[in-house]
Parts: sequence; C-alpha cells; structure tokens
Amino acid sequence: MKKYKDTDSYLADQIEENQELLKELREMIRAAAPEAEERFSYGMPGFYYLGSPLAFYACFKDHCSFFGASGTVLENLKDELKGFKTAKGTIQFTANNSIPADLIKKIVQARIKEKQEMNK
Repeated sequence: MKKYKDTDSYLADQIEENQELLKELREMIRAAAPEAEERFSYGMPGFYYLGSPLAFYACFKDHCSFFGASGTVLENLKDELKGFKTAKGTIQFTANNSIPADLIKKIVQARIKEKQEMNK
C-alpha cells in the first residue's frame, strides 16, 4: 500500500472519477463541520472534532468508503442508506451511486452531536 503525506497527494493519486467524488465529499464534510480539523491519518484523508476522529474517506479497488458513522447513526438512518453497502460505521459508494450531500450532512452532524455528548 502506497503511503501518502497529505490529503492532496492522496487525492491526486486516485483515478479522475474518484478524485472528483472524493473532492466533493471533502467539501461536504467541511461544510457540515466547519469547526473540524482536517488531517491525514490512518493512511487516509479525514476530519477530527474535539480532538478525535469525526469522518474519513478512502478509495479501494471497486468502491470508495465513507468512515463517518457510528452504529447508532447507521441504525437511525438505515432507511436513507438503502442501496448502500454498510458495515461498522462504513458506507461504501461509487461514482454511479454516490452518497447525497444532505445525507452526508445528516451523518456528520449526528456524529458531532455524539461527540459533544461524550465530552460533557
């Protein structure tokens, strides 16, 4: 597995279709969590909130993944996630079946709320 130093180099190394998909996802997360800190960690681009991981994303051979949900969030949004493969806080998607911006916003905001509750 190739090692990257930052998000931009990671994105630049993806096929063009996935570059655009992940750039859009990056902006959606940033818009939903403007106070989150962007970091490159665990070998993939992501965002931290209140010092801990909030959401990450990555490309694989046959799909991309959004690592930004807890089991609770996935359960609460299961109807909206029909048509996506999910597992342990991960949502798989492709350019032909991308996650809608409003759903990304719901997931990220739900995760922010979870993190705020944990930090009380």
